[in-house]
Amino acid sequence: MNNETRKAYLVGSGIGNLAAAAYLLKDGGFLPANIHIYEQDDSAGGCLAVYGNPEEGYRLPGERMFEPNYVCFYDLLSFIPSLEDPNKSVKQDTLEFSSTYPWNNTARLIVNGKPSHFEDFGFTDRDRLEMFSLTAKPESAVNGKRIDEVFSEHFFTINFWHMWKTLFAFNPWHSAIEFRRYLLRFMHLFPDMAHQNKIQRTRYNNYDSVVRPLLHWLTRQGVQFIPHTRVMDIVLEGEVGGAVTATGLVVVQDGKEKRIDVRSEDIVIATLGSMIANSSYGTNDTVPELRRSPQESGSWALWKNLSLKRKDIFKDPAVFTGHVDESKFLHFAVTLKSPRFLDLMRELTGNEPGTNGITTLMDSNWKMSFILQHQPYVYEQPEDVSVFHGMALYQDAVGNFIKKPMAQCTGREILEEILRHLKFDDDLKHILDTSILNPVQQPFGISQFLVRKVDSRPDVVPRGSTNLGLTGQFVEIPRDTVYTMEYSVRSAQTAVYQLLGLDKQPTPLVRSDRDLGVVWEASKTMQGQK
Repeated sequence: MNNETRKAYLVGSGIGNLAAAAYLLKDGGFLPANIHIYEQDDSAGGCLAVYGNPEEGYRLPGERMFEPNYVCFYDLLSFIPSLEDPNKSVKQDTLEFSSTYPWNNTARLIVNGKPSHFEDFGFTDRDRLEMFSLTAKPESAVNGKRIDEVFSEHFFTINFWHMWKTLFAFNPWHSAIEFRRYLLRFMHLFPDMAHQNKIQRTRYNNYDSVVRPLLHWLTRQGVQFIPHTRVMDIVLEGEVGGAVTATGLVVVQDGKEKRIDVRSEDIVIATLGSMIANSSYGTNDTVPELRRSPQESGSWALWKNLSLKRKDIFKDPAVFTGHVDESKFLHFAVTLKSPRFLDLMRELTGNEPGTNGITTLMDSNWKMSFILQHQPYVYEQPEDVSVFHGMALYQDAVGNFIKKPMAQCTGREILEEILRHLKFDDDLKHILDTSILNPVQQPFGISQFLVRKVDSRPDVVPRGSTNLGLTGQFVEIPRDTVYTMEYSVRSAQTAVYQLLGLDKQPTPLVRSDRDLGVVWEASKTMQGQK
């Protein structure tokens, strides 16, 4: 089939579909003008988008770290020119930046305002046995189980769990299947858990360092980005148990519904579900709202419509939308207009901002963590402004100093709680008066970790599909881990290569759990050996 005459309709403009467009060009031979990306909002980037300004404070829905085994992610970045230097790829720029400013965390866990003895992971023989038992079993052995159903109570008190959960945003009620995958996928990071030397970051936030150059490269070549367009449904033909073909899109533009016809030789790639759907932002003086209904979001509503037609292949999105109190996530971005906070953190940690990694306030009832990134963190950020971001796992708990749940707190109150935990009381008023904390409430922020079964997620290319593929965090990719940019890019590679019938496979997953050296070092770490 001549791919130069085929069209591609991509629903959603998160990193998964932007990557899919890139691979349609690079490996699929599609003409740029024949690739259409539909986005409900006015900008691309999905959960990586950045909003705001230095006057009202920046707003960040989220941020993702990564490490050398993100092979699909780095494959994508290897052929995208950097906006900083078009003679370099984004991969080159990212690796150079990470090697110039490596993390060496000296304050991974803070207790009573001081770095704790966080290098002691605290495993007992029973903890180690439970870890081995979980990773040795097949996923089906923990079908539908929570993490706290496969570990005893002591495991949730040790430093390893505190560092693991705050690095990856796990809670005890989350899926044992996902936790098992993470343990195997990131086993090589066990010896590095305390100081995080192997964690890598982009020069700026993920949007400015990854999405912006990727979108720039796509649109300069002629890929069609179509904002303010909500795809309500995908028209399908085919009987249950047989082939299924997408023949049209039902979209809403400017308040009007219309149908876009899709030929059988064309392809459709849709991102189902969204971690940032229904997000609500607060300010220094206001509290973000919790919006529970998934039907307010195009990506969740689209998935539900497809599920109503063919639940056998599209599965049921309610698995990931029906437990908001277990999937909600509170993230925040802090805009500093005075250097005092960073000066105090430099004194506390001994590290320059951007080299310390993630810091968790262990005494915090909200279990808050934050990362002081290298500055500038936002592209074109003023020199006299600094930005950092953080999150909390227990937003319904009453604060230690602000005596109400975090979910009911303004940005200023959240920042005060952070400052009091750090014992920065002498500078409290100055920092509060010169800072803006914008919280964001995400009802489905960690919904991808909710308890599920091995068959709860649809395949990237559903069984029997002739021209429809799926991308994002809610498709099934064996052994790989959700909540990563790697997962989204791998879903894009899989969708493009399978739908086009290319003699090409996604970049092979690095199985560090099969490396005897990695297993040995992880075992030594759990035994408390260096």
